[in-house]
Amino acid sequence: MADFHQNGNITTLHDLRCRSAGSLEHEISVYAESRKVTLILPSLYSELEGPALDHIVDELSKVSYLHRIIVGLDRADEAQYRHARSFFSRLPQQTAVIWNDSPRMLALQERLADLGLAPQEPGKGKNVWSCIGYLLSCADSSVMAIHDCDIVTYDRRMLDRLVYPVVNPAFPYQMAKGFYPRIGSGKLNGRVSRLLVSPLLIALKRVIGDRDYIDYLRSFRYPLSGEFAIRTATLPDLRIPSDWGLEIGVLSEAWRNMAPKSVCQVEIADNYDHKHQDLSAEDASAGLSRMSTDICKAIFRKLAADGTVFTSNTFRTLKATYYRSALDLLEGYYNDAKMNGLDLDRHAEEQSIELFSENILRAGQLFLENPHETPFIPTWNRVHAADMEFLTKLRTAVEQDLAEFTPEARS
Repeated sequence: MADFHQNGNITTLHDLRCRSAGSLEHEISVYAESRKVTLILPSLYSELEGPALDHIVDELSKVSYLHRIIVGLDRADEAQYRHARSFFSRLPQQTAVIWNDSPRMLALQERLADLGLAPQEPGKGKNVWSCIGYLLSCADSSVMAIHDCDIVTYDRRMLDRLVYPVVNPAFPYQMAKGFYPRIGSGKLNGRVSRLLVSPLLIALKRVIGDRDYIDYLRSFRYPLSGEFAIRTATLPDLRIPSDWGLEIGVLSEAWRNMAPKSVCQVEIADNYDHKHQDLSAEDASAGLSRMSTDICKAIFRKLAADGTVFTSNTFRTLKATYYRSALDLLEGYYNDAKMNGLDLDRHAEEQSIELFSENILRAGQLFLENPHETPFIPTWNRVHAADMEFLTKLRTAVEQDLAEFTPEARS
């Protein structure tokens, strides 16, 4: 995608194929001497057994400028935690594996519950939030980066390009969002971004009129990417959603807290593929069905907070407008795929659009029934105000787990 188009809302940093990877990494290393970089990896234990993470760790072991790697480990028992410690032990950087299900971490969760500040549900949002808390307790990093653990096309140059805009002190960016084409196994992927978010934003603009927030979201080429870098000074006031609206939620927080000129998107890969969620048409609480509902609610909540009034009639109109917009976009996606020799199943794509259109209406009904729903985890500033020792307790718990539960012996 070597182009230089700018949309005027946020800066887009392209890969124009003019610079060697080695020179970019070297420049980052110079900046990182005084602006330390920490990488967060939110991971399920099952991803240690998947096809991607072993290669990701191999690539990260070659990154010279990383000060620390924080792995948030979910759904693991003690033996699995020990195995995870062994799995990540080949990383040369300072590496902390946070066992989110350890007795010490669960005790801290109970403490938060007593304060009325506990995350409402487990998941990636809670994982990332806990890792950010540990990072803040260390108080020694200027830049935080995050990416997923299931990227089967991972290359460490993705990380170089992701962190460069925020680690360069001459740049004004507080946050950089990664983007890339979603292609894998000869197919055009990225269904939720292509078939839900893009046409939904078009439909919202037609139904409720011009909104700066809608234009802002439409500026991102891949708003659902799990890769972003952010300067750590902004983290204590960052609200992390606990549901599947994490990526949209973080963009919304950047909209709330930062000037548009301090947010950019950066091209980090020619091709990106990771594990794919099932559509789960028969189960609204799982897969892309749950994801699509949570994403819609996240967008509706933000627009309502900015003054948009929603009614049942609004959502019925939005559903119909979305459906037409999505079918129009599908025609373009189909032609683009064919021109590039990629497969695109139009029947399956239209089935996805039908499900998403129903979930737009469902999300709207859930929003109207509970307009005060706040799935955001409290900011770390608020936690600190309620318990000034909590971050210290969190760091102590992680370090005691690291000391007590030693890695299993590697074979």
